[in-house]
Amino acid sequence: MSVEKKVPPQRAASPIVPRALPPRPPAEFSSPEAALAREHKDAQVRGVASIDAMRVAIKQAARGLPTISAVPRLGMLDAAAFRARAAQGLPFLMRGLVQRWPLSALGPEVLREQFSHVPVRARVGDYINTAFAPDRAMQDMSMGQYLDLVEGGNHALPPYLGNLELRELNRLCHWPTYFDKMGPPRFWVGPAGTVTPLHCDYDDNIFAQVWGRKRIILSPPHHDAFLYPSEANAILFGSPFDPEAPDFERFPLARQASMIECIVEPGDMLYVPAGWYHQVRALTFSLSSNRWARAVPFALHGDAALRRTEAQS
Repeated sequence: MSVEKKVPPQRAASPIVPRALPPRPPAEFSSPEAALAREHKDAQVRGVASIDAMRVAIKQAARGLPTISAVPRLGMLDAAAFRARAAQGLPFLMRGLVQRWPLSALGPEVLREQFSHVPVRARVGDYINTAFAPDRAMQDMSMGQYLDLVEGGNHALPPYLGNLELRELNRLCHWPTYFDKMGPPRFWVGPAGTVTPLHCDYDDNIFAQVWGRKRIILSPPHHDAFLYPSEANAILFGSPFDPEAPDFERFPLARQASMIECIVEPGDMLYVPAGWYHQVRALTFSLSSNRWARAVPFALHGDAALRRTEAQS
C-alpha cells in the first residue's frame, strides 16, 4: 500500500514592508510657549544655557575672522587635525574620505534597484519661496515613485528629497568621529536644478558629497545684518536673498554681504561652521548627506560662559 507523503505547506515570502515615515511636523512654533519649549530643549541637547546667547557668541566670534575669497581644499584629516582646523571658525573642504564609503562605489541606479520601496517625502512645487514655512508643499511616496516623477520632467522646479533620514543607506556610509555628539545622517537626493535656499544652522555641520556636483555659496555669520533673515526656529534662520540672482533693489544691504562660492565634487566633505549662511544647488543628479553636531560650536572654544549648569537643567 502506498503512503502519500505529506508536504508541509510553503510559507509565502514575506513582503518588504516599507518603513513608515514620521508624521509631518506640527506647527511647533505657532505659539510663543511652543517656541520657548523647543528652544529650551535645543539648549539642553547642546549643553548651553541659552541658544540665543550661543547665536550672539557665534556672530561676535565671526567678526574677528580673516576675510577669505575661497574655501581651502585639504586632504583627509584625522579627528584631532579636524578639530584644530574647525576651531579657526572658517569653512574648509576635505577630499578623499567620502570616496572610501561603500555608497560612493555604487551608482544612482542602486536607488531604483535596491531602494525603490523606501518611503520618502518629496519637496514639490515652489519649495524655495516656502522653504521655511510650516506648510511647504510636500508629497509622500516611494523612492521608485520619486524617481519616476523626476524622469517624467515637466517641472519648473525639480522635485527634491531634502533633509531625510534614509536609514537604509546608513550602513553604506562610514562617518568620521569629528564630533563627540551629532545628529543622525540626513540625505539629499535630486537632479540638476534642485536648490536649498540661503539659510544658516547654528550647529557645526559636515556635508558629504557622494554622487554628482553641487555649487554652495557661503556667507559668514555676522553678515546676517545684510541678509534680511527670518527665524524658522531657534537654530535655523532663512534669508529671502538669492545670491545666484541678486535683487539689490529689494535687498540693498546684501551688496555688503561677502559671498564665497565652492563646488563640491564626488568624494568631497565640506565643513560648514555654525552660523554660516549657505545656499546649495545641484549641478548634476546628486546624492549628499550631512550631520550636525549637537554641542558648543568649535569656533567658540568651549566658552565656559555658555555652558549649562546643573541648576539650569
